[in-house]
Amino acid sequence: MIRALSVALVLAVGFGSTGSVRSDDKPAETKLTGTLVCAKCKLKAEGVKKCTNALQVKEGEKTVTYFLEDKGNGESYHEDVCGGGEKANVTVTGKVSEKDGKKWVKPSKVETK
Repeated sequence: MIRALSVALVLAVGFGSTGSVRSDDKPAETKLTGTLVCAKCKLKAEGVKKCTNALQVKEGEKTVTYFLEDKGNGESYHEDVCGGGEKANVTVTGKVSEKDGKKWVKPSKVETK
């Protein structure tokens, strides 16, 4: 009985450790520089019902929009862009992801000039 429990415990620990996420599997932070706008007021982005910050980045010939996962109009930098304004040369550092066909960035740092 004790032998069977010991084997079961060893197997459980072995399988449990193989399913863990290693630190090098985490997405790296990316630094993006572009123009900060309000996705609701300026872009009139589909599905956006409240003021949300977005960074428009020139990538080659295209302009790519990254929606910020932040406090939206609760951020100090939002006041300059709400109502249709924009702020150039803004750098956002954070983790980029894609949801529902849109690019998102969870900022760890936002630098406005």
